[in-house]
Amino acid sequence: MLQNIRDNSRGWIAKTIIGLIVMLMAFTGFEAIVTGTSNRNNAAEVNGDTITLDELNQAVEMQRRQLLQQLGRDFDASLLDDRLLREASLKGLIERKLLLQAAGDARFAFSQASLDQVILQTPEFQVDGRFDTARFDQVIRQMGYTRLQFRQMLEEEMLIGQLRAGIGASSFVTEQQARAFANLERQTRDFASLTIKADPAAIELSEADVQAYYAEHASEFMSPEQVVLEYVELHKESFFDQVEVSDEDLQPLYESEIANLAEQRQAAHILIEGDDQAALTKIEEIKARVDAGEDFAALAKEFSQDPGSAADGGDLGYAGPGVYDPAFEEALYALQQGEVSEPVQSEFGWHLIKLLGVQSPEVPSFDSLKDKLARDFKAQQVEQRFVEATKQLEDAAFEASDLAQPAQELGLEVKTSEAFGREGGATGITANRQVLQAAFSPEVLEDGTNSSTIELDPSTVVVVRVKEHKKPEQLPLEQVAESIRAHLQQERASAAAKAEGEKQLAAAQAGEQPTADWQVQEAATRSQDGIEPKVLQALFRMPKPDKAGEPTFAGVTLNNGDYVVLRLDGVNVPEEALADEELAMYRHFLASRVGQQDFAALLKQLEAKADIERF
Repeated sequence: MLQNIRDNSRGWIAKTIIGLIVMLMAFTGFEAIVTGTSNRNNAAEVNGDTITLDELNQAVEMQRRQLLQQLGRDFDASLLDDRLLREASLKGLIERKLLLQAAGDARFAFSQASLDQVILQTPEFQVDGRFDTARFDQVIRQMGYTRLQFRQMLEEEMLIGQLRAGIGASSFVTEQQARAFANLERQTRDFASLTIKADPAAIELSEADVQAYYAEHASEFMSPEQVVLEYVELHKESFFDQVEVSDEDLQPLYESEIANLAEQRQAAHILIEGDDQAALTKIEEIKARVDAGEDFAALAKEFSQDPGSAADGGDLGYAGPGVYDPAFEEALYALQQGEVSEPVQSEFGWHLIKLLGVQSPEVPSFDSLKDKLARDFKAQQVEQRFVEATKQLEDAAFEASDLAQPAQELGLEVKTSEAFGREGGATGITANRQVLQAAFSPEVLEDGTNSSTIELDPSTVVVVRVKEHKKPEQLPLEQVAESIRAHLQQERASAAAKAEGEKQLAAAQAGEQPTADWQVQEAATRSQDGIEPKVLQALFRMPKPDKAGEPTFAGVTLNNGDYVVLRLDGVNVPEEALADEELAMYRHFLASRVGQQDFAALLKQLEAKADIERF
């Protein structure tokens, strides 16, 4: 193929293409070409940092799945507006990039060790209270992340969290503000209510009403878009049986294994901190007492300034090479058992070192390690073969017009998925975010090509293609007539209840007596049990009566269509003193809310100052 390109580059086709490029450069400029080419894979640029299309697509799919989880599996995913999803996702990515840049400018950092601790202590990654690697891989795979991607995402979240916490911690409110807020929160209200029920069963509908609604809202009654995939899976485990191993293969591994076994030495030391003459003089005085026959352990307990070992007579236990300071280690390995070194200087100060014991490594036999070495050898070979086979599958899928040829070349089976929509399936590959992204990409969905290889987990890759694309179709009237009828009855019943409720409200405001009894409630709080949240919200927004006997009125429609007329009779201000603990709680809550407002203001300021370009 490369040779054909070279040969054709000398022909008239190549000359024509070059001529067109020259003309294009003359009209648009070289910079425009370079910029257009370089940005074709980017969604935006924020102060010079790019947001790629892959990142945007990932964010869109993540947001789509979160919405579908909230709305339920019966929700029609085709009703989600892709354009709005992309706009919201891109806005979120831009804000995230700005916050990460701000955290970087503020020199916030989160160490890899701290990141490890967050992962280890996350309950979702634990089995029986302990971190489980398989569970961790399963959870992040369902989220669509590799280990590296998840760690990067988590580190970014921690940095943004540090920025948010830093701003929140700097927020404060005065005691006067806290007391005023507390009085409002503890306020109670005396009121009465009159409920006009919405009765869908009382609403009569004709077939013409149903047909008219169906015709007017035809776009709402479409079957969901779905695809059926063909796919081939490549499993790393399938290569284990193909690898043969002999004793000759394992011998180099065995020699490497036993070569790493090292002698362990038990050291004791006396430490005098400092690098000055006084420290050296002190350690020399102790050395003289050791040479005179005094007990090393007793001297260590009396003089050593290493709090970790002094109480144990300076005993540091057994350790191998690479554990101690180089100068300390060199002196230790030059000693005979029971011998004490001359003063040795390290970064911690001056030491006297005594060799208490030596443990020679116990060299295991070849037979005792054979099974382990065989597993390690096979794992290396399998990993290499898996990588090679993955590359072979990638190339074969790219060149083939279907999956039959790649499957034949690698001895794989072409499988078929269940039909699923853009929200994905419940299990299997249809629940994998990367598979969803590939399945509904223009290349696979519209052009009918095979996807590139997709890593489901570290041991499994797949290639998918669309076998069947079920586009949204108009649902017949008879299939949706009952739902339309129920919707219209509820809608009209709610409208009738509202009309009657507003009539009752106007009469009450005019001082007329209602046709039904008021339901009276005294001293209702903002979180009163047994009262609809919408009623409480409307109640505490009503203006306080000017004087006793002159209530104020309002009306509110509930979620079920009922209409409630409210009469506010009085407002009660708490008389009891506010305890210090309660005041502290209110101050903390208000400060947290102010911190959130300050954080939002920071983000708004960052956006205003930023150089943001959307492609």
